[in-house]
Amino acid sequence: MRSAVVSASPASESAPDGAAAADLRFRRLLGETAWLQLPEAVRRRFSKHLAPGDIVLYRGHVSMTRLSWLGRLLSLVTRCIGAPLPTMNGATGPAVVAVSEDTALGGQRWLRIYDRPGRRPQMIQSTKRFRGETGLEEYVGAGLSMELAVSVSDSALVFHSRRYLWGAGDLRIAIPAALSPGAMTIVHRQEPDGSFTFTLSLQHARLGELLHQVAHFRDV
Repeated sequence: MRSAVVSASPASESAPDGAAAADLRFRRLLGETAWLQLPEAVRRRFSKHLAPGDIVLYRGHVSMTRLSWLGRLLSLVTRCIGAPLPTMNGATGPAVVAVSEDTALGGQRWLRIYDRPGRRPQMIQSTKRFRGETGLEEYVGAGLSMELAVSVSDSALVFHSRRYLWGAGDLRIAIPAALSPGAMTIVHRQEPDGSFTFTLSLQHARLGELLHQVAHFRDV
């Protein structure tokens, strides 16, 4: 595993006094006022410049996973595109997140590995691509992605889905709201002990909560 490098790219700028270059993409999405409302540790995590081959690791523990029966059904259906959602109601246990640059898709690749007692670990992979109407999309595979609006709420970094898309090449089609699985919200919150909490929720307008998961991580 390579350590962070200092050479700048179009998404980064050189820092003074030989400090590591910074990735400005999330900062630009939020704007300066909102960016400065985040704790320094969160700003540092989301401004690391990753060259090809660099990997950042976060190690932690899933403390709660709640899936409704419709959430479990949705998780089962989406296994055909790589199982992008937790698959076990009530699952807890160790977890690792690995972040690297995805040069092919123009974004950051996030690999999440969840231990499941008595079963093989679940691996969820997606890429945050800096494109689209909101400036950020989460690509999960098979041409499917969701547009994400990024904001700051109560000093936490919040990603909220705007719409779901399917695309192939230059073709991009918005999935009708009637076929949408619901509104996805991801919250990254810094904790006083130096760890951070990752909360994932999926709420359907008519069917209610489908998924709620809470995990706690530390920088490695």
